[in-house]
Amino acid sequence: MAKKKQVLVACGAGVATSTVVNGAIEEMAKENNLNIDLVQIKIAEVGGYVETADLLVTTAMTKKEYPFPVINARSFLTGIGTEDTKKQILDELQK
Repeated sequence: MAKKKQVLVACGAGVATSTVVNGAIEEMAKENNLNIDLVQIKIAEVGGYVETADLLVTTAMTKKEYPFPVINARSFLTGIGTEDTKKQILDELQK
């Protein structure tokens, strides 16, 4: 069985916009039978997960470099480009 991937979903406060993205990723994981561990956090908390995370999906601005891919998910808030962002997330989760 493949390793369960840890996906960080972060926004500024770890409450509002990350909840929208978290729900979308959860749905995608179910539809594609992916075994993932979703962790909803504040963008400021990402550093604490550097050793365990496989992917960061965020609606917040970040200029920091991380050892895992970072996907900007602001499209989930605007509704523009959502399908492209979903494809990016799915591609990373299926690696």
